[in-house]
Amino acid sequence: MAGIGARASEVTWGHLLLARGFALLTVLLVVTFAYMGVFRPYQLHLGATAAEIARPMPGDELNTHPSFLATRAITIAGSPEEIWPWLLQMGYGRAGYYGYDHLENAGSPEGLRSADEILPQFQDFVEGDEVPISAVVSMSFHSIEPNRHLIWLGDDVPNPGVFTWALYPVAGGQTRLVSRIRWSYDLTSARNFSLQLFTEFADHIAVRKILQGVKQRVERDIEPFWVQNVEFMTFLCTLLIFLTALALLCWRRLTWSRWGASLFAGLVWLANWYAPISTWLALFLALLAVGALLHAHLIARSRITALE
Repeated sequence: MAGIGARASEVTWGHLLLARGFALLTVLLVVTFAYMGVFRPYQLHLGATAAEIARPMPGDELNTHPSFLATRAITIAGSPEEIWPWLLQMGYGRAGYYGYDHLENAGSPEGLRSADEILPQFQDFVEGDEVPISAVVSMSFHSIEPNRHLIWLGDDVPNPGVFTWALYPVAGGQTRLVSRIRWSYDLTSARNFSLQLFTEFADHIAVRKILQGVKQRVERDIEPFWVQNVEFMTFLCTLLIFLTALALLCWRRLTWSRWGASLFAGLVWLANWYAPISTWLALFLALLAVGALLHAHLIARSRITALE
């Protein structure tokens, strides 16, 4: 009898592990398909028109078969001459990136805040000069065409990373600032792998904020520092909520409500990171995701109580 009981216990645990694995897999598959089918194509072409996506740009010839190709754009009420100095001075330890300063400028000798004025000491670069991307990663200026385009080039061989920033005047005294990134994945080192993970999943957050930051500075409408901090915290919170939901799905009692809450948390994370929603809507959705997880927990507790 003891042997039969042991085998029954093994079957029960086997079924439980299988159910948990299937529940986790289905959530991850739905989130992955949503990312690949909807959110990734959107973030790769954020703000860009079909013509801008198809148009050849300087630097395209430097990496002709990229794994990652993104073209993003924004309209700025200013001339290329007004925008150019803000682009040229960007970089870690320089003017910053006009984005999420606590992350991008941490430890910078120029201070935590990105510049809100033109810095003359960072206006005389020439081709070949270093472009510090962070405290540990650098690129170099491959091409500098004042008021037209500049290209940051990586040192990967034979397919380097290429970051192109180009200015195209349009009607009404406005200018289109277009960013294009061409990147080939290289998994031969941990450093490259971590950088490529960032490029794949979070690069658009940084680029979107750079475009907005340049626009705000040229148009003299810079957002308060606390706004970017709230935005950045929503990115972290929605990711942590999703990871917590996955952990609960693996370790706590498996229920339909917990599975649904995990799926909802994943979709909230995607919406916050990749969809054009406001920070306040993202915060509201994050609270809903937390509420769904708490509700699922209460349902599971009530069922356990009822069985006792």
